[in-house]
Amino acid sequence: MSESITTSRTDQLYVGVDTGGTFTDLVVMDGDGRTLTNKAPTTPHALEEGVFAALRLVAAERGETLEEMLDKVESFGHGTTQATNALIERRGARTALITTRGFGDTLIIQRLMGATAGMPTESLAAFRNRRHPEPLVPRSLIAEVPERVDQAGSVLVPLDEAAVREAVRRLCEEGVEAYAVCLLWSFRNPVHERRIGEIIREVAGDGVYISLSHEVSPVIGEYERTATTVLNSYLGPTVERYLERLERRLREHGLTGRFSVLNSIGGVMSARDAASRAVVLLASGPTGGIIGSRHLARELGHTHVITSDMGGTSFDVGLIVEGRPVVSGITEVGRYHVNAPMVDITAIGAGGGSIATVASGELRVGPDSAGAFPGPVAYGRGGERVTVTDADLVLGIIDPDTFLGGRMRLDREAARQAVREQIAEPLGIGVVEAAAGIRRIVDAKMADTLRQLTIGRGLDPRDFVLYAYGGAGPMHCAGFGGDLGVSQILVPATSMAHSAYGALASDIQHAAERSELMSSTPGGATPWGDFSADVIAGVFADLEAECLDRLHGDGIHDADIALARSVDVRFRSQNHELIVPLAPGPIAPDTIQTLIEDFERAYEDNYGKGAGFREAGFELTRFRVDAVGRTPKPGFAAREVPGGPTTPGTRPVYDVTQETWLDTPVLHWNRIPVDAPVEGPAIVEHPTTTVHVPAGRKVSVDAVGNLLITL
Repeated sequence: MSESITTSRTDQLYVGVDTGGTFTDLVVMDGDGRTLTNKAPTTPHALEEGVFAALRLVAAERGETLEEMLDKVESFGHGTTQATNALIERRGARTALITTRGFGDTLIIQRLMGATAGMPTESLAAFRNRRHPEPLVPRSLIAEVPERVDQAGSVLVPLDEAAVREAVRRLCEEGVEAYAVCLLWSFRNPVHERRIGEIIREVAGDGVYISLSHEVSPVIGEYERTATTVLNSYLGPTVERYLERLERRLREHGLTGRFSVLNSIGGVMSARDAASRAVVLLASGPTGGIIGSRHLARELGHTHVITSDMGGTSFDVGLIVEGRPVVSGITEVGRYHVNAPMVDITAIGAGGGSIATVASGELRVGPDSAGAFPGPVAYGRGGERVTVTDADLVLGIIDPDTFLGGRMRLDREAARQAVREQIAEPLGIGVVEAAAGIRRIVDAKMADTLRQLTIGRGLDPRDFVLYAYGGAGPMHCAGFGGDLGVSQILVPATSMAHSAYGALASDIQHAAERSELMSSTPGGATPWGDFSADVIAGVFADLEAECLDRLHGDGIHDADIALARSVDVRFRSQNHELIVPLAPGPIAPDTIQTLIEDFERAYEDNYGKGAGFREAGFELTRFRVDAVGRTPKPGFAAREVPGGPTTPGTRPVYDVTQETWLDTPVLHWNRIPVDAPVEGPAIVEHPTTTVHVPAGRKVSVDAVGNLLITL
């Protein structure tokens, strides 16, 4: 790839793994860019078992033992749902919160946002459905201690250390294994938080997990900072144990290269850093697909990309605009608000395992999922409820004999029977009509989500290329992509494990941020003149030094480091900011002028022409540095087309748009000639995925194996 450090050695391997809700995906590339992908069912009880199952499959495909393959691995990148699963299932650590006296209810009140957090817009009017989330920390485990620091960092009330010791002793008796410490204005002066951390170690011992808010989230926003710190402690022990267990087993089986974990910001970090910053792993898996798409888009010259990952459980979408993933400063996760920058991902319950039901005479699909176990009815693992995968099987889109490369045979008759009994008969329609209805509904839900992400933000979908990946994405992309109105859909060569490819292709990434409120005077014609370039330069110098120190600790040399600066900007008296990149180089008055003008343009892009109001004045609220340490990685090798027939045969496939069965050619992905368009209808099969190309569309394959569908 253009920004990669390349190698030509075939005995150097680069591995990416993504643990999804249904399957664990794996990508292995050698130094010359030859790629192998595979997947194995995710094992929720012990995620590392699914990882090793996928590794053994690829090792066997390479004709070597697991130990022989791991011995050649230069870097191992891992995207994991461990943190997300622990939060959703509420099986994190027993966590206590220590805070300033009088502010113990901050996490419970949630700035009155808890009852509606995570609710779809169309459901907000249903007051009976509003409810506060299950508390991560019960009130009995929240301790308030006497102390007070003001907004300037001055100590107003000294820390009562005796009260802290008494509180920690009580919490130890309650069986607490993780502590979150969040005091007022501690990011201005962390002296009290540091001392509380020392007392916890003295009283509770070294075995407990501790998060201090000035280290986890050193920014303004009392509730969000508290929630972020609590989530970090709630998830930390679970993540730490899993990563230690996985890395130990990998080392025991021969891994000597770098082991890294994909974070939610767009890079990888060491397992040590990931364990201490567990909260930034909450979108680890889906972020991999967006980062992999960014790398691929740079190679292909696509500046605007919609990413869509349809797996077994969810449909995760994101945007790449002008070559950069869209990032959100505050993210709602598990009905709490995380005060940490993350790649902006929208997720809905629409996947291959989404369950179809009939309620009050209406057909509904999702958001509940059958998951990996028991899975769809067709899996034959005890699943009894109809899913999208069952419908695709009934419609002929999936071949029951070639699913997962033939390793898992599906039961089409069981799927038909389930669709008949659960959907068709209650609605008084035929089985095929019922299966087609399931497919139409899930495609429409995904198209609506993409419209909200693009048109809802003032963006034209026709300016974007849609990237479709995930186990079920290629089967449905022509449906929801055509409904959205895009003209091109790219199914990456790594689509069946694209998030895993993102973990492989990611560089080491660290971020540092600080809250500093700087304001301009309302009504000024040149508001940028009210900001001090020297003060802003000093803030960024400190943040850059912090990031450089971390990257040097990871063994990254200065020549391989890139720094990016950004500022959160808003109009005065507003509550929400936009993240605005700051140009590299020395910070001078004209740099600040450019920052303000860039904010005004971004504001009108988001909220409409004329929405800006310069006369209100501006506020700079948060300063951030993102640091990337580039690591070696191969580019894709030129594709070799093996001999043999391109089209081994045909099979009947039901076309939901034409409402009829069509005799459809079945193509081998790896045997389609380069740049030789094929007219639909067509089914393109790969050992780990299936692509459906409807009538009236064309499909072709480029030089490195990406599939392009033109609508």
